[in-house]
Amino acid sequence: MSTSSAPVVNAWQAFQGARRDGRTRDLLSLDDFEAAARRVLPRPIFGYVAGAAEDNLALDDNRQAFDELAFVPRVLCNVAQRQQQITLFGVTYASPFGIAPMGIAALSAYRGDVVLARAAAQARIPAVLSGSSLIRLETVMDAAPGTWFQAYLPGTPERIDALLQRVASAGVRTLVITVDIPVAGNRENNLRAGFSTPLRPSPRLAWDGAIRPRWLLGTMLRTLLRHGMPHFENSFAERGVPILSSRVQRDFSERDHFDWSHVARIRRQWKGALVIKGILSPTDAVQARQLGVDGIIVSNHGGRQLDGAVAPLRVLPSIAEQAGDMTVMLDGGIRRGTDVLKALALGARAVFVGRPFNYAAAVDGEAGVAVAIDLLRAEVDRNLAMLGVTNCTELGPRHLFDKRTPWPLRQPVPHPITGDTL
Repeated sequence: MSTSSAPVVNAWQAFQGARRDGRTRDLLSLDDFEAAARRVLPRPIFGYVAGAAEDNLALDDNRQAFDELAFVPRVLCNVAQRQQQITLFGVTYASPFGIAPMGIAALSAYRGDVVLARAAAQARIPAVLSGSSLIRLETVMDAAPGTWFQAYLPGTPERIDALLQRVASAGVRTLVITVDIPVAGNRENNLRAGFSTPLRPSPRLAWDGAIRPRWLLGTMLRTLLRHGMPHFENSFAERGVPILSSRVQRDFSERDHFDWSHVARIRRQWKGALVIKGILSPTDAVQARQLGVDGIIVSNHGGRQLDGAVAPLRVLPSIAEQAGDMTVMLDGGIRRGTDVLKALALGARAVFVGRPFNYAAAVDGEAGVAVAIDLLRAEVDRNLAMLGVTNCTELGPRHLFDKRTPWPLRQPVPHPITGDTL
């Protein structure tokens, strides 16, 4: 992935009041896309994307953890030559954030998985295709080579081996194994919104689609006419069941058998980069490192699995301390460039963003995702400058202040020339 010409960011654009044309002309932040997507998507589909488990405790704390940290900027630093490139597994990306894997994204936007992957490739950021996607892995890889693939695996060696062979044949170089879903989370909020797996036709479901004609015509009917009924395409080596099938649970079975012995088996077979997603315990980070895993994503599944699970940002420092030479990444709760930088300062090499990019695809397809990426990239650039640093590697805990902790009476200050503590 070439980075010879980094994307140009206009740090004064928002100050100057510059606006875009089209469907995203009034959207100025990632949160704006959520409100816009609510007006586009049928209630059950929006509810599936927005929803979390039970009482939303984990979902809410993902944001609260960021809000408890304030910045300690340095001033009078020459920050004219700033850049935000990072390198992950030998590939240089233009920004320190990527698109998280999201199941059934093709119900939010026409060819949603392709839309997300292509927008990421164009912006030179990583994107991860979900194993619960409705478009074939091979199709996405043809459209956006370099896309990562995320798998949910059963504890069945022969099915694991067959999927690994398919993934390697498709040209995937970075494999992400999600490990925090041995059983399905209690998604009662999805049921309240009218979403279920499998989708069950009903008068209410038909009405919810009919009152969103842009989605009905531009996403659902267009998909059915051009590609037929969507199937779960990438759960296994073979094609999965259609989304309306009563046998959908077949694609989600036996995950409670999956354990570290299977990870060791995968490591012996998989020649590319291997990432474990769903780590929240430093002990599990140590186990992953000992098995030769290349990277981990600190994640509580966006609050969609175990409600009350600790926010990834809270355990990030202790996990980074145990990670050794593994690449540490994070997802969950990222909505601003300030969030990106807080995670980097606490030890993440990169972060992944899910729901906002899904909403952006629903609002305006690939163009919407490109706008969302540009907005976040501009925020990262602006905030690097105001923190007094020129690149992501300069960030550290010294740039953060925990608002719950009293400020020390005296901070040790290094001498500007000798570096000795004053």
